[in-house]
Amino acid sequence: MNIEPFLKTNPFAHRGLHGGTMPENSLSAFRAAVEKGYGIETDIRFTKDKKIVVFHDDDLLRMTGDKRQVSDCTYEELATLTLLPETSRHPAPDSPRHPEPPSCPDLGSPRHPERSEGSPQTEFEPAHIPLFSDFLEEIGGRVPLLIEIKNMAGVKAGEIAGALSEAMRGYRGEYAVQSFNPLYVHAYKKLHRDIMCGVLGTAEQGAAKGFQAFAIKHLPLNFYTKPDFISYRKEDLPRKKIARFKGARLAWVVRSPSEESRFRPFVDNIIFEDYLP
Repeated sequence: MNIEPFLKTNPFAHRGLHGGTMPENSLSAFRAAVEKGYGIETDIRFTKDKKIVVFHDDDLLRMTGDKRQVSDCTYEELATLTLLPETSRHPAPDSPRHPEPPSCPDLGSPRHPERSEGSPQTEFEPAHIPLFSDFLEEIGGRVPLLIEIKNMAGVKAGEIAGALSEAMRGYRGEYAVQSFNPLYVHAYKKLHRDIMCGVLGTAEQGAAKGFQAFAIKHLPLNFYTKPDFISYRKEDLPRKKIARFKGARLAWVVRSPSEESRFRPFVDNIIFEDYLP
């Protein structure tokens, strides 16, 4: 298995180099990561009119205050919304489970007390949900990308894999694709044998239900998907299956120098936020 070097050598900024008043998955957060030379981890999903946007959650509540589902909105509708700065909203979920809606805005202190002095802090700049095409144009191949395809109800693997493939046509930068949904990973790998494709995993209680919970914990479909890398939740490491894996191993989400020191021995690379590795 030939692993692209960037998967092991470039730490990935989780949803861009966001923090303070700079929203996650915003063009400003991505520009900040590029300026520091970090790889970028980000999320993609479909809108109602099948545009690919850069956005993590199923719904818009946490990031914009709007109660609708992303899949119920056209991109024209999403473009009217403003992303809330991190200091005025609840923490972001990391696992596949749907976040509980907040009862009121959180106007307290920054999310993590271990945020380092080198962590990004900027004055508030109104930001909007980016089209994936705008994101790619902004990055322009300057740093490696780790693109997570969000699991979407009713969206077949071939449909999202084909749409992503078309979006990446002509893109010259380094990138890899990952998902909690192994069928999405397999479908993209069938289209692009030369692109590194990996699965996300977690043993977190309540992260999912039924077979999905079993699948993302034990990764039983690896024999079928043949992933090039595994991204696993750091709190669940070390894990024998991950240690035996022959491809690249990544840990998410590392949030301080002390966490990096603790989990680095188990993986080849990290997905990080709230500090600068």
